[in-house]
Amino acid sequence: MVLGESMSPEFVEGDIVIVEPEGLARDGSYVLAEAGGELVFRCLHQQGSGWRLAALQPGHPEYALADLACVRGVIIQKSRPGRRRETRRYVE
Repeated sequence: MVLGESMSPEFVEGDIVIVEPEGLARDGSYVLAEAGGELVFRCLHQQGSGWRLAALQPGHPEYALADLACVRGVIIQKSRPGRRRETRRYVE
């Protein structure tokens, strides 16, 4: 379940996300990763030979990554509780 507003407007507090642990993480993927000593939900961006994790809302920490070892899974779907029609998939 999404907590906080760091990933809004795409993901709002209370959204349910499905995480694929073996999902293919690529530039622009929404991921769950270990950063700063905790699990964070961020958007993954390729930056030169490395990567960075960024929130959609300004004012939240960004994390630089040398590789993708800290990525625990890729968000493949979201839904809003009680709103069956408000489901969105993030895989092709």
